[in-house]
Amino acid sequence: MSHKHEQLLKLIFHDPISGNIHWRQIESLLGHLGAEIEPLSGARIRVKLNRAEGILHRPHHSNVMTMQAIKHLREYLGRAGATPSAYEAARNAERND
Repeated sequence: MSHKHEQLLKLIFHDPISGNIHWRQIESLLGHLGAEIEPLSGARIRVKLNRAEGILHRPHHSNVMTMQAIKHLREYLGRAGATPSAYEAARNAERND
């Protein structure tokens, strides 16, 4: 995982929730993680990652994600196993091999 994507993943899971995460950053992260993205009606998209499926919403009047949307994204990534701790554990396992 690139440093940029790793930092974004940490920012998504950081408390308090950041109010300065742009949608294009989220799209880039999802693509990097290997998620399948399917546009639905309106601003909704279906995302499939690690056998977890979820519906996310693009921002309507801005490119910046709302705190509620980031919370929803955080919950989805947690279900998909894409958390900072999971990637840290995978990186440590690679170093030990």
